[in-house]
Amino acid sequence: MTDLDYTGFWNTTLTQLRNDLGEEEFSGWFTDLRYLRAGENLIVIGVPSTFHRDKVKARYQNAIKTRLKELAGKDIALEFELAGDKAENSPSVPETAAGGSGHTGQKKGNLPSKAPEKLPQIEKPEKGRHPNLRDDYTFDNYIMGENNKFAVMVAKGISDKPGINYNPCLIYGGVGLGKTHLMQAIGNKIHETGDYKIIYTTAENFLNEFVQSIKENKPNSFKNKFRYTDVLLIDDIHFFQEKEGIQEELFHTYNTLLSSKKQLVFTCDRPITELKKFSERLLSRFVEGISVDLRPPQYEERCAILKLTAEKRGANISDEVIDVISKNISSNVRDLKSALNILIAYSELMGQSVTVEIAQQRLRDTFISPRQANLSIETIQRVAADYFGLTIKDMTGKKRSQNIVFPRQLAMYVAREMTEFSTTEIGQVFGGRDHTTVMHSIEKIKGQLLTDSTLDSTIESLKRLVKEFSSKS
Repeated sequence: MTDLDYTGFWNTTLTQLRNDLGEEEFSGWFTDLRYLRAGENLIVIGVPSTFHRDKVKARYQNAIKTRLKELAGKDIALEFELAGDKAENSPSVPETAAGGSGHTGQKKGNLPSKAPEKLPQIEKPEKGRHPNLRDDYTFDNYIMGENNKFAVMVAKGISDKPGINYNPCLIYGGVGLGKTHLMQAIGNKIHETGDYKIIYTTAENFLNEFVQSIKENKPNSFKNKFRYTDVLLIDDIHFFQEKEGIQEELFHTYNTLLSSKKQLVFTCDRPITELKKFSERLLSRFVEGISVDLRPPQYEERCAILKLTAEKRGANISDEVIDVISKNISSNVRDLKSALNILIAYSELMGQSVTVEIAQQRLRDTFISPRQANLSIETIQRVAADYFGLTIKDMTGKKRSQNIVFPRQLAMYVAREMTEFSTTEIGQVFGGRDHTTVMHSIEKIKGQLLTDSTLDSTIESLKRLVKEFSSKS
């Protein structure tokens, strides 16, 4: 092998990677690498151990080769060799922007014979919390109940064997049900137990970084960041609806990571099939993986969540107060914690214990079911009819077949939940039915909620679609 000098290319590549990856990650993997020698279209890199070699090859080899090709104008292969002390006098990681980037493959014999001095080693920082994950979003702080047990078990399976178990994974559910908490719990567990590169971002930030990379004419910087990671966590992918450019980028990122058996986890506020103006090929990719839904917590879960939250805050909240909150707030975890925080703040500021009477007084507005007075029953009928593939005439007519009766009853239930209309008024709009018929329909749905674990999700989807339709009309 003819010896060439590619140190200029190598040092410039390292400088670019340091800027892209950040000092902590860069120093953890590149400080111990040594440029040993080069041949025609080849660089040999010294590594301290087989483990280090395998990790660098898996995570960064493609990014290194991409940088080298941009600098040299041709493909340059990489070989890794266990170097140890053999590389004592070989070029090391540059401390600042590398000079000599103008080297273009000169023979070593034309260079000064004195080897460059070895630069001081950068001490690897001790592993702490992940900079982009909340340290309180862990499995220990996540209450598991019947409504979320399957989702939690899937999440724990992912954290045990990332990239192998349940990949990709979509966690979906309404606002405030703990999607972000569960996803970040996966990230925190993987970070705690293994040596993985983990990226957590929101869909909005993913889009903003993509746009910024285009503005700065640095598309490769964006691609290298998100395509050379071990675990990618993206929150709120419904944000990508109607945004074709970022959907295209996500599609390629998705394919690159999945083909390398890297773990992907996404959250969404609805089932993937309900996303609008979303790339069909991207939707098909999501269907390949596993989807788990989070539903509003049951009474026992609500009590457990409140007790754990109070304990973490060091607050003494009686079981009677916990019971009152749990019975009056069933929407989501966020609303539960918000109500509890109000009472804790009151207790701390007023210097007195919270009684049931105080709780009822301070939370009276919260306990009132929020309804939309400006929402029409006709809107709910139209949304429910579209959702079940029926017509408005089916909703208001006399047909009694099960495929019509159930959607009709469900629409009545949603109308009572979301509006201020009485059962008499609702009955009139549903084909002039008596208020007792409406009451029977509502009670029928309530009964089914106790036995059908999927009905909660259907009702939440209908409510969300109604709100979306109402906001556009």
